[in-house]
Amino acid sequence: MNTVRLTTAQALVRFLAAQYSERDGHEQRLIPGVWGIFGHGNVAGVGQALLQAAVAEEAELPYYLARNEQGMVHAATAFAKMRDRLAAYACTASTGPGSTNMLTGAALATTNRLPVLLLPSDMFATRTPDPVLQQLEDTRGGDVTVNDAFRPVSKFFDRVSRPEQLIPAALAAMRVLTDPVETGAVTLALPQDVQAEAIDWPESFFRRRVWHVGRPAPEPAAVERAARLLRAAKKPLIVAGGGVVYSGAHTQLRAFAEATGIPVADTHAGKGAVAWDHPCAVGGIGSTGAYAANELAREADVVLGIGTRYSDFTTASHTVFGNPDVTFVNLNVARLDAVKHSAEPVVADARLGIEALAGALTGWQVGPEYRTRTRELIARTRQIEDECFAPDRDTGGLPAQTQILGALNEALGDRDVVINAAGSMPGDLQQLWRARDPKAYHVEYAYSCMGYEVAAGVGAKMADPTREVVVLVGDGSYLMMAQEIVTMVSEGLKVVIVLVQNHGFASIGSLSQGLGSQRFGTKYRYRSADSGLLDGDVLPVDLAANAASLGADVLHATTVEEFRTAMEKAKAAGRTTVVHVETDLYGPNPPGHGWWDVPVSQTSALESTRSAYETYAAHKATQRHYL
Repeated sequence: MNTVRLTTAQALVRFLAAQYSERDGHEQRLIPGVWGIFGHGNVAGVGQALLQAAVAEEAELPYYLARNEQGMVHAATAFAKMRDRLAAYACTASTGPGSTNMLTGAALATTNRLPVLLLPSDMFATRTPDPVLQQLEDTRGGDVTVNDAFRPVSKFFDRVSRPEQLIPAALAAMRVLTDPVETGAVTLALPQDVQAEAIDWPESFFRRRVWHVGRPAPEPAAVERAARLLRAAKKPLIVAGGGVVYSGAHTQLRAFAEATGIPVADTHAGKGAVAWDHPCAVGGIGSTGAYAANELAREADVVLGIGTRYSDFTTASHTVFGNPDVTFVNLNVARLDAVKHSAEPVVADARLGIEALAGALTGWQVGPEYRTRTRELIARTRQIEDECFAPDRDTGGLPAQTQILGALNEALGDRDVVINAAGSMPGDLQQLWRARDPKAYHVEYAYSCMGYEVAAGVGAKMADPTREVVVLVGDGSYLMMAQEIVTMVSEGLKVVIVLVQNHGFASIGSLSQGLGSQRFGTKYRYRSADSGLLDGDVLPVDLAANAASLGADVLHATTVEEFRTAMEKAKAAGRTTVVHVETDLYGPNPPGHGWWDVPVSQTSALESTRSAYETYAAHKATQRHYL
């Protein structure tokens, strides 16, 4: 057997450079590069290996410098989302806080079921210099390190304590990264001494490997059981989730909806699978869902969930499906999701499952009355959207966030990508955004992580440079993590960042108000000498100046028309441009058509809280398990 002498880190770099994924005959690099920030623990290990690979041309594995460890994981995750989970970056960080900074990114990736490979540096495996800087000393065991915190937020975790252990660990990591059911964050903890230790490696370990991502076919009997339920339905509804997009099944879903007449509602991850103006498209569903989708959900007798995990926002905390006899049919590659709500499960790839159901339902359609009902609800939904885009407001005031979203939607083309994650904007977007392309709507809402947006803009642009990428971020999320603007500039990436400034947390402020907590602690204000609370004057924070200091060009807007003009300039620009626009903290937001279960204090000295609890109890009474 031929061997080559390399360090563990050098072997890992060479191995990663030789991994490919394949689906439907299309091959691509599984690990196209490595994100990292170097410190003690990886600078002389993975860092040296990446340098050597580049200088000696031993392997093609480009290195990208991030400014925040959490941010680089977000960038890698956004890249994987845009690539339909068929490619994933690796992320390396130094021992201690550098590595644990990646924990939030790991949780986001796993919650969203998106692949990312994490390579946190670890303590000395030999334990000779013990304890070392940043070592966690645990009285229960000497083998516990801070990196054990990755275990519950990773789909696969291993600590490579000897060089030889890398071979099974690396192969297992690739298996999980390419498994559409089990994918998420994959963590290989690398002790700093092991990274630099050399052994003789079998050259076959570095051969070109292609990981085939298959399309599991549905069981014929399961398809027939599902079809039997759908044929008997009078008011069926499709809920399209992210699985439709990742499977590339949007064409099949549109054809299926057209053939059967079943209306299609979508989740955040599924938006764009059916174009917003398609006759069967009824908009987002759930807590922040559209009028048409939620009204149809309340009436539906059979719900066909395709590629959705049924989060509490999708089900409006188990209240939106109101028919007492509602039955579920779930088509999903993961059995975990296929059996939710006591459903008739069809465990399969979304594309193959839709094609099989279409064949089993040949000649069957919903009735004309139901089609008419759907058209009427869609028409009312369009009126609501138009009212939100152009509300009746005092022209001397700041624009509403919904007005800005309307102008932004008009400014973007069908293939342009809007990115968002947390705050009030995901709720507004789910009701109002008019996506035509399955990649045009990039909203992270499984983890709803503030700080995702700017970093995600880096990954999304790298995944598809032909698309215009627009990061939509509020001042709260921007303050959490804006450092990757520097990365955009250094990598020459052209991204448009729409920075919406309202001097506070609009979403949580509104939620706080509705729950009787009077917007406590949700505004960016001076502490008042009179009340002792943070309810004084607005802080003199200049986020536009901050963005400029990080290297971006900055444009300002205070009206909707100024925003339209600024967006034209930003789209025409050749480098990262921030459009700074101030909006009204108090909305108005789109009207609510769903509920979200956020508990309210059962007893309180505040009248506002007592009143909110009465409303909460009324909604709680409508909640149920779907059995």
